[in-house]
Amino acid sequence: MTDDDVDGDLRQCQDLMAEAYACQPSFDPLSADDLRRVTAIVRAPWTEGGPTMIRTREQYVGNYSVRIRIYYPDNTQILPALIYIHGGGWTIFSLDTHDRLMREYAGRATIAVIGVDYSLSPEVKYPRAIKEIVSVVQWLRNQNSTELGIDLHRIAIGGDSVGANLAVATNIRLRTLNEPVLTAQLLNYGVYDRVRPELNSYKRYDGPKYRVTVAEMHYFWNNYIRDEQDFEDPLVCPLHADLHGLPPSFLVITECDILADENRAMAKALRDANVMVEEHVYTGATHSFLEAVKIAAISNRALDEAAQWLVHQLKTT
Repeated sequence: MTDDDVDGDLRQCQDLMAEAYACQPSFDPLSADDLRRVTAIVRAPWTEGGPTMIRTREQYVGNYSVRIRIYYPDNTQILPALIYIHGGGWTIFSLDTHDRLMREYAGRATIAVIGVDYSLSPEVKYPRAIKEIVSVVQWLRNQNSTELGIDLHRIAIGGDSVGANLAVATNIRLRTLNEPVLTAQLLNYGVYDRVRPELNSYKRYDGPKYRVTVAEMHYFWNNYIRDEQDFEDPLVCPLHADLHGLPPSFLVITECDILADENRAMAKALRDANVMVEEHVYTGATHSFLEAVKIAAISNRALDEAAQWLVHQLKTT
């Protein structure tokens, strides 16, 4: 018997990652460059396998010359699409660390997935990443559907952790610019507010046993914002934004996560703003659990449920 409340498959994944980190030469945990290098090595085995794409393409687009990677799961002439924004505290991770996750969505929902290689912090600060993602949306909307192979009227946006934060902020920014919001939002265990240690989930799930810690969130936030005043900006903390007019949203909420309470609060705030919301709380799931799809049944289930929702929202059937 064990008192561990984390799903067994996810605990195995976390233990394997801990072993991989321990095998790395010593590094400065506060150095963004060191963190990027080591996390890329540790996560590389978890991106292997999964759906095979018929093709991918990379190019630099928009006013900021942002690198994007587009995944095409089959030869369908024109596909609906998901713009996907990777997590990593605005500081680490990349298109490569999230390669399998993006292929999973492409393959399971039969959609094109567009990964955005936005600029990381602390080298750049808020609002650069949001401006870059908005510029990608604007670029897409000026393309030819047939040439790109994407239905430009059926594009969702999503992301995990800070990627979910950036996805919501992108839609809010589009609305402010009097441009249409995207078709749907896929929000995986998002960051929607500044660190709130008074919340129950912060108290219950802090510590390395549960993947992301309060200290790490302070570190990531300090990398991203310019100063404390940025916390008053709804594009930084979208939990406090006017959410009216945002598209239907699917929230993946991880039970064993310091961010669980703010994710529940975000689901409520969206509903209060008359946004259609579907939320799924995954019992025993930790932050970033989707990357364990290689071995975890709960991750497979979450991906299937989100893919089915995307199919419905993008009307791919």
